[in-house]
Amino acid sequence: MPQRATILRLAMLCFCLGLLCTMPAAAAPLEWPQFRGPDGQGHSDATGLPGKWSETENVVWKTPVPGRGWSSPVIGGEQIWMTTAITTSASDEQKQRSFAGRRDANLLDLAASVNLRAICVHRESGKLLHDVELFQVDAPEPIHALNSYASPTPVLEAGRLYCHFGSYGIACVDTSSGQVLWRNQQLKVNHQNGPGASPAVWQDLLIAHFDGIDQQFVVALDKHSGQEVWRTRRSGEMHPQPEYQKAYCTPQVLELAGRWQLLSPAADWLYSYDPATGRELWRASYGKLGFSTVPRPLVGHGLVYVCTSFVQSRLLAVRYDGQGDVTATHVAWFNDRQVPKMPSLLLVGDELYMFSDNGIVTCLDAKTGEEVWRDRLAGNFSASPLYAEGRIYISNREGSTYVLKPGRQFELLAENSLDGQLMASPAAIDGALFYRSDTHLYRLGTPASPPTPAAPSR
Repeated sequence: MPQRATILRLAMLCFCLGLLCTMPAAAAPLEWPQFRGPDGQGHSDATGLPGKWSETENVVWKTPVPGRGWSSPVIGGEQIWMTTAITTSASDEQKQRSFAGRRDANLLDLAASVNLRAICVHRESGKLLHDVELFQVDAPEPIHALNSYASPTPVLEAGRLYCHFGSYGIACVDTSSGQVLWRNQQLKVNHQNGPGASPAVWQDLLIAHFDGIDQQFVVALDKHSGQEVWRTRRSGEMHPQPEYQKAYCTPQVLELAGRWQLLSPAADWLYSYDPATGRELWRASYGKLGFSTVPRPLVGHGLVYVCTSFVQSRLLAVRYDGQGDVTATHVAWFNDRQVPKMPSLLLVGDELYMFSDNGIVTCLDAKTGEEVWRDRLAGNFSASPLYAEGRIYISNREGSTYVLKPGRQFELLAENSLDGQLMASPAAIDGALFYRSDTHLYRLGTPASPPTPAAPSR
C-alpha cells in the first residue's frame, strides 16, 4: 500500500507539472486599456508620477507620431497603441465644393484621401514596434477643424486591439504580430464633422455609438469576428433639424442597481441599455437642446453625471435605478454654469470637477450639485482630466498641463508646458505619464540614472 500511494503521488505530480507546461503564459497586464483608463472615469492608482516637467525636464523619451490623430494612448505590458490618419490634402476647389451651403465652413477641414493606421510604441524605449494599415479612404467627409480622422481611442485586450473610425470602419489587430484579424465597414452614418466616439468592450461584445445627422443607433459586434450581434435605434424624440441629432459620446458599461447597464448619451437624451441585448432600460431627457455630445458619462453616489455639450452645455445628475422615461422622476439636479462641451468630468470623493472649454474650472458637491468654488486656467481645453497620486492633471490645447490639488478650495500645484497641441487625454502607469501631442508621444518621469562605474580592480 505505501508503495502504491507513492506511485499515485508521483503520477499526480507529473500530471500537475505537465499541466503547468502546457498552460499559456500569463498575459501582459492591461494597465490602461481604454479611453480614460481602467475604470473609464479618469482615475489611476499609479505612484511615483512627476508633478513637474518641460521639454528639458523629466522627459524619459519623446517619439514622433506620424500623421494626425487625437486618440489617446492605451497601454498593456511593453506596448503603447494609438491610431492615426495620414492624409492627402484636398484642393481649394474640392473644399469649396464640399463646404458649399455649410454655415460652419470656416471651421471645417478636408482631405482628398486618408490612410487610417494603428501604431505601437515600445513602453521602455519609445521605439516604433508596429505600423499597421487598417483602411484607405478616398474622398472622406469633411471634419471639424478641432477633430481628426483618428479621434476615437482604441480598446486594448489581451492579444487584441479594437480600432474604431466611425463610418470608415472598425478593425481588430493581433497585438503580437500586427496582423489585421477582421474588418467591418458595414456601419454607415453621416457624422457631419467626422468620427469622435470611442468604443467599449463588454464580455464578448464590442459596443459603439453611431449618432449621425441621418440616423442614430448603438451597435454591438462579436469581438471575435466583427459580425453584428444587435443594433438599437434611438427612441427619444429629437430636434427636427438633422444637424442637431448628431453626437460623439463614448459609452460606459457598469453593473448598477443589480444589473448591467450600458450608459449611452446621445443627442437630447441619456439612455441606459441592457448590453447583452440592446434592450432599452430607461432614458432621461436633457430638458433643453443638447447635441454633438462629447464627454464620457461618470458614475458615483448613485448618480450618472452627463454633459449635454452644444449649444449651451448642461450637467445632469440622474439616478440609475429607473425604468422607461425617467425624466420627471430621476433627474436629481442639474447645472447650467460653465459646463464643458468637450472635456469629460472628474469625480474625486464627494467633489465633482468640471473644466470648461475656455478654462473655467468648477468644483461642485457631487451629491447636491452646489458650487464649492470656481477659478480660471489659461487656454482652451479639449482633453479630459486625470486623477492620480492625489493630484488632478488637466491639459489645454496650447500644450500646458496644470496640476491641481483636489479639495474644497482651489490650489494650483504646477504648470507644465510641452511643444505642440494637447488634444488627447493622458495615461498614467506607475512612475510614468504618457502624453500625446499633435506630433509626438511623450513618456514623462524620472529618467533612469546611468549605472555607477565599477571600482577598478587591484
